[in-house]
Amino acid sequence: MIAAVSAPARRQPRVLVADDTDTIRALFEKLLTNDGYQVISAVDGIEALDAVSVYHPDVIVTDVGMPGVDGIEVCRRLKRDPSTHLTPVVLVTGLSDLPDRIRGIEAGADDFLTKPVHPQELRARVAALLRMKQLTDALDSAEAAFMALAMTIEARDPTTRGHCERLAHHAVRLGRVLGVSNDDLSALHRGGYLHDVGKVGVPDSVLLKAGPLSATEFAVMKRHTEIGETLCAPLQSLRHVRPIIRSHHERLDGSGYPDGLRADQVPLLAQIVGIVDVYDALTSQRPYRPPLTPDAAVRHLLIEVEQERFSKTLVTAFLDTVDKAQDVITHPGCAFRGAGRGEGYRPK
Repeated sequence: MIAAVSAPARRQPRVLVADDTDTIRALFEKLLTNDGYQVISAVDGIEALDAVSVYHPDVIVTDVGMPGVDGIEVCRRLKRDPSTHLTPVVLVTGLSDLPDRIRGIEAGADDFLTKPVHPQELRARVAALLRMKQLTDALDSAEAAFMALAMTIEARDPTTRGHCERLAHHAVRLGRVLGVSNDDLSALHRGGYLHDVGKVGVPDSVLLKAGPLSATEFAVMKRHTEIGETLCAPLQSLRHVRPIIRSHHERLDGSGYPDGLRADQVPLLAQIVGIVDVYDALTSQRPYRPPLTPDAAVRHLLIEVEQERFSKTLVTAFLDTVDKAQDVITHPGCAFRGAGRGEGYRPK
């Protein structure tokens, strides 16, 4: 007889209540505890921030007018921290406190409750924000799984160790120099890790081949861009990353793949990742060739510019960032790491 295996119990949702008035804290705690939440209480902003780091609440309800660090500053600090910026924060304020509401919006507050707080409104707002947080966590978990998959694919080839991390770092560095938005910087970071996730569909006999690829094998290799985009398509959180995954091997003259895009048809973020990818791969050891020197890799990029495959503006900006960050790019076996068969290879 096979014993039934129960699924692990879901953690009780946690709500942090921060208020310097004992009666209000006690009321909120009673109402939310009755609804099945684990409630953590804090009497001021500093205690609230400490509790967040210890208990990792799912929703935070904080009064604005607390001594020392007030609720708006608590919200601002949480929203600036990448580990807590998606945690919903509800600010409790007075009916006529319009300046507090404006400051709260600027600090990133997700919702407001007006004093005196109606019990049903408190319960409804917390429940709604908890649902939003659970959906966000689910998306984060799915994205984390893709990140893990990308690192697993990289591990198949020992010569690409660290490639994704370096690509993410230097793509973001170039993006900052070019003045792209924060959303685009986030897409560049994730795109650096996920750009080759579609290689999960490329067999080792092709991916790790020590010699030149045949035309048939190269066609198989090129499919990784489409496979990667298809894998990531269900996740809305990766919608800005998918053009990087699909188009980082496109070239401005139309010679790239998979769509043969030309000029401005090639998304800017895909161009950024494509340039960094080529440099990092060229200066890395590969199963089919030794690493090039940095000077040789630079000459290759400049030839790509002359042949109108890469943007002169982007390559110039990238080489400037490389020149300023040589200590960061160094790796064993070569002064720098970095294009391979998928990154500029033309079968003979």
